[in-house]
Amino acid sequence: MSTGDRAATTALLRWYVDMGADEALAPEPLNRLAADSPPQEQVPSEPAAVVAGQQAPATTLEELRAEVEGFRGCALRTDATRTVFADGNPEAGLMLIGEAPGREEDRIGLPFVGSAGKLLDQMLAAIGRDRTSAYITNVVFWRPPNNRTPTDEEMATCLPLVRTHVALVRPQAILLLGAAAARVLLGTRLGISKLRGQWREIPIEGIPPVPVLPTFHPAFLLRQPARKADAWDDLRNLKRRLDGS
Repeated sequence: MSTGDRAATTALLRWYVDMGADEALAPEPLNRLAADSPPQEQVPSEPAAVVAGQQAPATTLEELRAEVEGFRGCALRTDATRTVFADGNPEAGLMLIGEAPGREEDRIGLPFVGSAGKLLDQMLAAIGRDRTSAYITNVVFWRPPNNRTPTDEEMATCLPLVRTHVALVRPQAILLLGAAAARVLLGTRLGISKLRGQWREIPIEGIPPVPVLPTFHPAFLLRQPARKADAWDDLRNLKRRLDGS
């Protein structure tokens, strides 16, 4: 890279920081000077509400798991190895909802088992919990190619299933992990830096509105360890709510 290119890149990164960008939108750098690739044929996705509406709504987690595993409305499942449904204790009162399975999750079939999962376990331990006292899932159930962020369409397709998931678990509170989960469940375009640490409620059919607290995704904290202090504040906020104090 020439001196001029390096200076231009530095200036661009500084602009991103000044504008409040705090996370990458893709796992690989994007070359905006490269020629456009020919458009790929898209596999159409039927909304979950349409496909799931062809059968009786799930009334148990076992029924919902079977419905998700048989779901054909999301194109992500085409390249995924496994359906990643959930992990932990659904009776715990605390539900954690992240973004999407990654490579390790796709291989094993459980959410948050890679390096981000190890940090999540440490975060839970910091408030006296573990996977026996929390219930963990994602807003999509299949790994996106190359671990990219799921698209709005992919998340919207899975949203009715996620909302049914919440209704069946009936959590006391939900910790939303990262911008994608917060965006789809709160219906907002605000960034996670503006949303984190503030309690909100989401309406779920059949149960009272559920308190939700957005915070940073563990994968983001691995890239930006300086934000762990903010995440710790959020965890203490969560613990106070769960403890009723």
